[in-house]
Amino acid sequence: MMQGNYTSIDSHHVSGSVPAVSDHPPGQVSVKFTQSTLQTFPPSSAPGKISAGSGPPRDADDTFSRPVSGSSNEPQQPPGGWLRTFTVAAYKPYFDVDTTDVLERIKDSLFPFRGTFNEKTATNPDLYGPFWICTTLIFVAASIGTFVTYVTHKLQNKEWNYDINVVTWSAGLFYGYVTVVPIGLYIILKYFSVPSGLVQLLCLYGYSLFIFIPALCLSIVPLEIFRWAVAAVSGFMSAMFVALNLRNHIKSAGESWVMIVAGIFLLQLALSLVLKLYLFTVSV
Repeated sequence: MMQGNYTSIDSHHVSGSVPAVSDHPPGQVSVKFTQSTLQTFPPSSAPGKISAGSGPPRDADDTFSRPVSGSSNEPQQPPGGWLRTFTVAAYKPYFDVDTTDVLERIKDSLFPFRGTFNEKTATNPDLYGPFWICTTLIFVAASIGTFVTYVTHKLQNKEWNYDINVVTWSAGLFYGYVTVVPIGLYIILKYFSVPSGLVQLLCLYGYSLFIFIPALCLSIVPLEIFRWAVAAVSGFMSAMFVALNLRNHIKSAGESWVMIVAGIFLLQLALSLVLKLYLFTVSV
């Protein structure tokens, strides 16, 4: 029936879940909903995330979502085998040292009779120290040699010209010696089946050259006999450092170990002799 602007529903003729309430004023409708059974989305098992079941269709085109070959989003796989030798990551562990480690190894090189350098660096040989020792030697040799030659020429009132060959000659000598000699020794030790590591030999020879840095600085003193004494002492200490640290490892080569150690010792003395004749000697 109609009363004004409201409609009244007779509760006796309505079935279902929306019963009429008789205690409300006439002309108003009261509706009661039952609990909904609709499934919520996303599923409650993964709140806030879309599960695998709600992904794109299997035949969907992923052309624009797939990383382009060579792009920065595509993970780069490091090369394996011998190609890894030409990557920076292959040499990163040999530069993982701090200042304390380098100073401790330099101190060991100044006390050659201990013979414990190889044992201390067996698990962590580095190339950082040898590289900077050789680089420092190159600049020290060039600067000290140039300064001594300049002062000598000025004291004798003679014309002086800078010799750029000192830098290139020093670089070739130090970098070449600390690279070629350990590689050659490594091949010889492998021939005699002596256990050795190439990086450890490079580390040993690199630190053995540190003694020549103060020796070059002392060559400023304008006394020839003093320069010969400095070259002899530094060469002997460097040779003893290398020979004593390799002696125990080379003994497994049999009777030939004496000749190998003697060759190592004499080769290091030859280096100091070359330094004396070329860098510790001033010619006017």
